[in-house]
Amino acid sequence: MSAPIVLGIETSCDETAVGIVRGRTLLANVIASSVEEHARFGGVVPEIASRAHLEAMQPTIKKALQDSNLTLKDIDAVAVTAGPGLVGALLVGVSAATGLALGLNKPIFAVNHLAAHISVDFLTHDEPLDPTIALLVSGGHSSLLQVDDITTSITKLGATMDDAAGEAFDKIARVMKLGFPGGPAIDALAQTGDAQAIDFPRGLTTSNDWQTRPYDFSFSGLKTAVARYLEATPDYAKANVAASFQEAIVDVLLLKSLAACKATGIDSLVIAGGVAANSRLRALAIQRCDKAGIRLRIPAPGLCTDNGAMVAALGSLMVAANRAPSPIAFDADSSLPVGVISLS
Repeated sequence: MSAPIVLGIETSCDETAVGIVRGRTLLANVIASSVEEHARFGGVVPEIASRAHLEAMQPTIKKALQDSNLTLKDIDAVAVTAGPGLVGALLVGVSAATGLALGLNKPIFAVNHLAAHISVDFLTHDEPLDPTIALLVSGGHSSLLQVDDITTSITKLGATMDDAAGEAFDKIARVMKLGFPGGPAIDALAQTGDAQAIDFPRGLTTSNDWQTRPYDFSFSGLKTAVARYLEATPDYAKANVAASFQEAIVDVLLLKSLAACKATGIDSLVIAGGVAANSRLRALAIQRCDKAGIRLRIPAPGLCTDNGAMVAALGSLMVAANRAPSPIAFDADSSLPVGVISLS
C-alpha cells in the first residue's frame, strides 16, 4: 500500500500556505504571502491578514493540487494549524480544513504550529527525528524544546521572556529604516559588516542566569542597547551594527541550545522557524555543533518560514504513528501550548 497523501493548511500569521505530502515526499508547497500589505505598518496587522487568507485560500489549494497533479479525491487526510497564532487568521484555515474534511469524509488533524516547524525536517532527512533538542526561532517564538516523540511528547525547556529573536530583528530593522520583514534585510546587510565591531550584550548569560534560567532567552535589553548606540552614534556604520547585532542574537541562541544538548545527553539538534533561514545562524551552528559532536539538522531555507508542507508533514507523521484524528468540531487556540501537539 502506498503512503497516505496528506494536505496541510497553515494560516497562523500572514502566509496562506498549502502543502501536500505523500508519506515523507513533498508533492506541493504553495505560499501566498500578504507581507507587502503589512510592510507600510512595520508589522503584521491581524485584520488585514485574516482578509488576505479569505481571498487566497481557494486559489492556493487549487495551485497545490495542480502542482502535485492530484485532485481532492486523492487526499487521504487533512491537517491544519490550530494554534498558536493570530486567532482570526487561524479560524480561516480551520474553517477551510474542516470543510474539506467533511466534504471528503476524511480524517482531520488539528496540529500545533510549533511542532509542525520541527516536523518539516522529516521531509529532508531519512534518520529518525527524535529524541532531539529543538531550537525554534521565529517572529513570535524563541523556544528550546526537548522532543522525545514528535507526535506525543514535546517538553518546553525554555522560551523568550520578552521579544522573540524575529521580533528583535524586525524592531531594529525598523529603527535603521531597513524595511519589513527585518530579518532578511539585516542578514543581507551583515554580510559586509564586522561582527566584532560592537560588543552588544548577550541577554541571560550571567553566572546567575545560567543557574536560574539556563534555557530562557531575552532580547529586549539587546534591542535597547542597539537603539541607544544608534542614537548616540549618528555616523554609525550600518553594516557593522547589523553584523554585531546579529552575532549577539545568534551567539546566545547557540550557547543555550548546546547547553541543553549537554545537560540532557541528547546529541541531536534541530533548528527550525523563520530565523533558521538566517545565514549566520546556519554557518555558526554547523561550526559549533561539529566541535561539540552534535548532529545538526536544519530545514532548507524555503521550509523554515511558515508553510503548508510542515503542517502536512506533521499530519503524515500522525497518520504513520496511528494517532487518533481530531474531532470535526474544534476551536482554534491562539496560545496553544507546545505540549499539545494535536487536538483530540
